[in-house]
Amino acid sequence: MTSVRLPSLALRSALALAILATGGLVASQRIGAQALEGHNTDAPVDFSADKIELQDREDRVVLTGNVDIRQAGLTLKAARTVVNFTNAERLEVQRITATGGVRVTRRDEVATGDVAVYDFNKRIITMVGNASLKRGSTDTLRGGRFVVDLKTGVSSASGGRVKGTFNVPTSSN
Repeated sequence: MTSVRLPSLALRSALALAILATGGLVASQRIGAQALEGHNTDAPVDFSADKIELQDREDRVVLTGNVDIRQAGLTLKAARTVVNFTNAERLEVQRITATGGVRVTRRDEVATGDVAVYDFNKRIITMVGNASLKRGSTDTLRGGRFVVDLKTGVSSASGGRVKGTFNVPTSSN
């Protein structure tokens, strides 16, 4: 059996917060702009990594090293992911927990954070720790936690002071 190094207390705390955050949005700042709008959450999930470890008894797969996960134009990149699945008639992904320089992209949108949880049942992506979203060349949003509801496309940020920058129309003087 391969030993698994436990993450630091700070990372474990951030991971716990991310998992809890998928259950609801408490005291969060709602973003007027929709993020990742129209994403097909029913599309198959493809992955690649330097190493894969199937932990069949725990119904999970651990991917490490240059992890690249893709679903219908959405890309998640991280150093490590744990993919939880059900193993009934076929394998079905339930949740992906990513750590280590997490980056989620779709078209001109880029979300980053220390930890990300993609809950396939709730269709929610939660990013925790140095979370940010950038749309286009200048629209940005930063907060401690960032939640994207893929069903509605509505995003919210919380965790300390939420900061952002949005474009304004140019004047024609």
